[in-house]
Amino acid sequence: MSNWRIRWPALVATLLLAGCGGTDQTRVTITIPRGSSFGEAADSLAAHDVVDYPRLFSFYAARRGQDRNIHYGTYLIRRGAGWHEVLLALQQGRGVVSRVTIPEGLPLWETLPKLSAALEVPIESLEVAVRDTLLLQRVGAPLGTETLEGYLFPDTYDFPGRTTARAAVDQMVRRFEQLWKPEWNARLAERKMTRHQILTLASIVEMEVRRESERPLVAAVYSNRLRMRMPLQADPTVQYAQKKRPGRVLFSDLKVDSPYNTYRRVGLPPGPIAAPGSASIAASLYPADVPYRFFVARPDGHHEFRATYREHLAAIAMVRAARVLDATVDSGPKPPP
Repeated sequence: MSNWRIRWPALVATLLLAGCGGTDQTRVTITIPRGSSFGEAADSLAAHDVVDYPRLFSFYAARRGQDRNIHYGTYLIRRGAGWHEVLLALQQGRGVVSRVTIPEGLPLWETLPKLSAALEVPIESLEVAVRDTLLLQRVGAPLGTETLEGYLFPDTYDFPGRTTARAAVDQMVRRFEQLWKPEWNARLAERKMTRHQILTLASIVEMEVRRESERPLVAAVYSNRLRMRMPLQADPTVQYAQKKRPGRVLFSDLKVDSPYNTYRRVGLPPGPIAAPGSASIAASLYPADVPYRFFVARPDGHHEFRATYREHLAAIAMVRAARVLDATVDSGPKPPP
């Protein structure tokens, strides 16, 4: 009995202090999976330093009858929030956000359905938002640019509940503006290219590269071709013109009549063909200082780079021979287990 008398005042004091919260304004992202018990939710809150005593928090919620019917989802909760504030969030769904990840190299025609599903907004409203003339002017897109293709920065976003299509697109454009480095503007002048042109080049690099180390090399190939007025002959631009996913390009595909067909037209296409990440933008601004004008992909994804067409033909023959050898090995007899 004496132990209880000692512990009870301390327990009451702890509950009162925790209920008041603190001054920490840091917001953390916490996901409460569907079907989680309140105890599991409390443990998750404790793991993110929102509550210090998960069992006491569960006791506090149970005493108030607020440990049931919690809203599941991803929350943005302030670390300094009091227990009462946290309970209201869990009970009423306050602070629930829609989390969506837009990977590098995703074109708008694949990005918008992901946003539509996450935000629960009509895709038509997003199609209008990415054509917003004020946003196009803000990012400095040239006159005639129809959409914000390339300017919605690929990243993971937590959109608050009831985020509109316009607000979501604006947030993604702001992320792009935040991550664009001031020194890159000076580099644009050195390269005698606009930001729109660099983004267009970066989007092609993004679609071509699998290995990080090859970004400056691929950017160099296309930069050398641009300087020499050679057609870029970039397969991803042809696929973009036909709204096709990356894959094998057929000879018939090269006949498509589009300003994005860089086999038939010299220079860059009118605009980006996907959302490039920072690494591809940097590689396009600072391409490798190499004489390469050609490259061919090997079966494992890395490329063979060459300076002359004769060397390029030899590299193609080497790659084809490697593919035949790989196919022969794969189809040959297998060793016993």
